[in-house]
Parts: sequence; structure tokens; C-alpha cells
Amino acid sequence: MQRPNFIVILIDDLRYDEFGAGGHPYLKTPHIDRIAHEGALFERAFHTTPICSPNRASIMTGQYATRHGIIDNVARDAMSHRLANYHLELQRLGYETAHIGKWHMGNDGKPRPGYDRWVSFDGHGRLDDPTLNIDGAYEKKSGYITDLLNDLAVQFIEKPRAKPFALFFAHKAVHPDAVQAADGTLQVNGYRPAERHKDLYKGCVFPKYPNMLSPAQVVKQKPAWADAFELKKSDKSKALLESLHAGNEEEIRLRAAMMASVDEGVGRIFAALERKKQLDDTVLIFLGDNGYFFGEHGLGPERRFAYEAGIRSPFVVRFPPLIKKNSRIKDLIICQDIAPTLIELAGGRPGPQVQGKSLTALFKGKKQPWRKSFLVEYWAEQALPWLVGMSYKAVRTDRYKLVHWVNRGRAGELDELYDLERDRWELKNLITSKKHASVRADLKREMRRLLGDATAI
Repeated sequence: MQRPNFIVILIDDLRYDEFGAGGHPYLKTPHIDRIAHEGALFERAFHTTPICSPNRASIMTGQYATRHGIIDNVARDAMSHRLANYHLELQRLGYETAHIGKWHMGNDGKPRPGYDRWVSFDGHGRLDDPTLNIDGAYEKKSGYITDLLNDLAVQFIEKPRAKPFALFFAHKAVHPDAVQAADGTLQVNGYRPAERHKDLYKGCVFPKYPNMLSPAQVVKQKPAWADAFELKKSDKSKALLESLHAGNEEEIRLRAAMMASVDEGVGRIFAALERKKQLDDTVLIFLGDNGYFFGEHGLGPERRFAYEAGIRSPFVVRFPPLIKKNSRIKDLIICQDIAPTLIELAGGRPGPQVQGKSLTALFKGKKQPWRKSFLVEYWAEQALPWLVGMSYKAVRTDRYKLVHWVNRGRAGELDELYDLERDRWELKNLITSKKHASVRADLKREMRRLLGDATAI
């Protein structure tokens, strides 16, 4: 098998079910769905620090945030110029590499090591008429950012070359217009689809899930949230939430409409690869950088938390030489698995600093030992004014999830334990259940092991 090209398409804040093949009730994404139908949909793919900067660094390095050091959305510019990014290894292996789109590890959009082609922007960028950094020089552009990035991605794919390429294509969508200061504090200006799509899903309704509950109902099983829900009532918090239409159908519709231009771009990528006769020689990966809440557990933009809608990722892969059509893979995978997979397919060997596992055996459908658990970690930060002291560590296994609030409570009485086999909506907190004492003890031991492995050399 010749060395394939790689295209990783990363969407900002996209939920696991926020595309057609993922189960969205009205959002139409035929081109993204094509990746799943002609490849594999990973039904249990996860983020391990489910916010923007840390998780992007985990994708790039194949490491937990504990190891790579980008633990929040504070402007860690210098550190983000020194990440052990897998594109550095791909360059050494003879690949032409490109980053096109959002970087947001540090607020500057200047080129990072590892790329032959660089297009990005400062911070979160702007939805309309953005200023892009193109190979080191800032240029003001006219138009809608998703369309502009789609143009640049297709231009890179169609460029004549004599070597394989690796494109990391990171959309600003479906993130709203926002400005994030160096200390992580956030000002949000709301969602805005392309003008041609603004009324695309007018009148559509997202179904109400059993865990879409009021704060008063939530704290009965999740007492750690009592203080945050009180702070959420402040004028400052309400203003931010209102700018997003948080908690109502308009937010969900606007996000769906923003995805229309993303899907058009995926269609253009398919067409460009077909024109180049390289479609089946290219690994196409589509995922999000963290989850999002549509009212589950009384939450909205607090996508940082370890409930399923926060940590699950859309994850579809197309590569016919290894993946059968319409494959559905249920193994637990994490975003750190991308880096070692691509390095292996490029003919290299992931270094010992990489903590993810290559997915190539899963692509082939081979039975082999696989992870039974993974760590989720979050360090409290100040982007949302009602989230104070909410640091946690969590462990998720095939069946159970334990969430430990690291600086809350005295003896773990605020912690949470869920049996996901019997309680998929995470409604019944079993932390005080005598029947689950041994499960709780096993999960605590597993969390300690995972924490040790995350930092070990």
C-alpha cells in the first residue's frame, strides 16, 4: 500500500449527534455522511479535556493535557509554538503539510513549526471579513470565513506535488463570534450562518431528551452544581447566555445552519480529490474539538464537563484500502489516537511520548486487546463567570463513569458515579450506593492508574 494523504477536518464545539449520520433529527450533511457511509463511524469516540485549546493540543500531540501542558484557554502562545506536533514527524517522513483554519492554542495566529503551508487567524477569528495569517503575513479578506477556508483547503489539495500531503483543516464553525482575552475571559457576539443559509431550518425542533432538566432537578443528583447554578443567575451570566440563545431552539437551529457551509466544503474536498484521482488514496477524518450541551443536566455552553454530551465526539473515517463501507466501531477511542494512526500509516513509528493508540487494527476489524477505560481531566478556568472551582478528574469505562470534583466536598460526597448500561442519560448518581461500593473502589484505583500513566515517562 502506498503512503496515503491525510485530511483531518476539525469542527469547533460540534456535538457527537450534530450531523446527519450522527443522528441529528433535521440537520442535512450529505457529504459528511458520505465519509461515514463509505467508511467507519466510531460510536464511542471521546475528548479527554473537552475544551478548545487543551483538546486541540491533545489531537496534535497524541498526549493527555497533563503531559502536553495546554490545560486551559489562557493564551499559552509560547508553549503552543513548541508542541510535539505530529506534523513535525510527517514532515520528516517526506509529507507536505498544511494547517488551514483555527489554531487557538495561544491567541496569535502566526505560523507554528511543522507546516509547509499555514493559514490561520488570531484567537477565535471573525465570522465575516476575517484577517488571516497566510504563511506569516496578515491579510484582510472579504467574505464568510467558512467559505474562505473551504476555498483555501481546495487550493491546497489541488496544488501539483510529487509527495503525499497532510492537511489539518480546522473550521471556526460552529463556534459563535467571540473575543477571548489572554487570561481566558470571553465576550460572545452570537452565532451567524452564511447569509444564504440563515433561514435554512426555520421552525425545526430538536427533541427533548430525558436529561434535559431544570437546575432544581439536576442538583438533587448532582449537588456539586448548586453554587454554579446560583452564579448563573447573575446579570453578567444572563447576558452571555442570551447572546447565544442558550437553552432554546434558536441556538440549535443557528448551529445547524452554520454546518451547511461546512458540509458544502466537504463536498468540494471530495470533488477535488476525485479530480486528482486521489480520493481512495486519502485518509479522511472528521471530528469535533469538544462536545456541547443542549440543556442536558441544566447545561448549555459549559461543554467542559464529563457528561456524555460534553465528552463524546463525532468521529468518522474514510479510507477504502483498510475500512469497509458502513462500518460501525464501538471500541473506546480518544482524540489522542489520531496522531499515532497517521504516523503509522505514513511509515513511521510513534515516539514514547505519544499516549494514544493507532487505530489501524480497528480499521481492519482485527480483534485485539484494546483500552477498557480512559481519563477525563479539567482545570477550572474563568471563561464562563459562573464556573468557579469546578476542576475534576473522571474515568470512563465500557460501563461506568466516576467524576471526582478535586477541590469540592470533604470526603467525595459531591462526586458522581453512573452505570451507563442502565442509565444512559446519567440521571441516577450512585456515589452513595452500598451496592456499588466495589465498583466505586475499582474506579478510584483505575483513576489513580490512569493519572500515573498520564504523567509517567
